[in-house]
Amino acid sequence: MFDLLQAGGWLMWPILLCSVIALAIVIERSWVLRRRAIMPQDLVSRIWQLHRQARLSDERIAEIRDGSALGRMLAAGLVNRFHAREIMKEAIQDSGRQVVADLERYLNTLGTIAAVTPLLGLLGTVLGMIEVFGVIMEAGVGNPGVLAGGISQALITTAAGLSVAIPALMFHRYFDNRVDKLAVAMEEQALRLIEVMQGDREAGDDGGQP
Repeated sequence: MFDLLQAGGWLMWPILLCSVIALAIVIERSWVLRRRAIMPQDLVSRIWQLHRQARLSDERIAEIRDGSALGRMLAAGLVNRFHAREIMKEAIQDSGRQVVADLERYLNTLGTIAAVTPLLGLLGTVLGMIEVFGVIMEAGVGNPGVLAGGISQALITTAAGLSVAIPALMFHRYFDNRVDKLAVAMEEQALRLIEVMQGDREAGDDGGQP
C-alpha cells in the first residue's frame, strides 16, 4: 500500500484522505439512519394513549422530543395541540424541515468526494504523463521499460480516484434515497397525529405500518 502511495505521487495523499472521510461518513450515516432509531414503532399510538389518560405532560413531550427524529417532529405539534389544526400542522412542518436537514448531514460532503476524487486521479495522471513526455524529450524512446514504468505510475492516481469515487457515489445515492423515504414516512405519521389529536381519526387506525 505504501509503495502505491509513493508510486502515485503526492496526489495520492488527498485521495487517501478523501477515502478515510468517505468511510467515516458511510459508517456514521449507516448507524444514524436506522429506521427503528428514526421512527420508533407505534409512537403515535403511545402518544394518543398518554393524551387519553391525561398524562401528556411537558416532561413527557420532552422525552418524546429527545427520543427520536420522528418524536422531535411530533413534539412540535404536541406543544400546539390545543391550537387550530393549521397551527399544529405548520409547527410540525417547520420542525420536519430541520429534522430532514439533520438526516442529510454529511451527504453533500460524500457527494463532493464522489465528484472530486476522479478529478484528482485524472490530474495525477496528467501530471505523470507530462513527466513521461519530459523524459522522452530528454532521453528519447530508446528505453521502453522506463516509459512503461512512467505511464503505469501516472495511471495509479486515476485508478485510486475511481476506487474511492465509485463506492462514494453509490452510498451517496443510497443514503439520499433512504432519507427521502424516511421523510415521507415521517410526514405520514405526523399527519396521522394531527388527525387523531383533532378528533378526525382513531389512533388504532394505522393507515399503514408506523
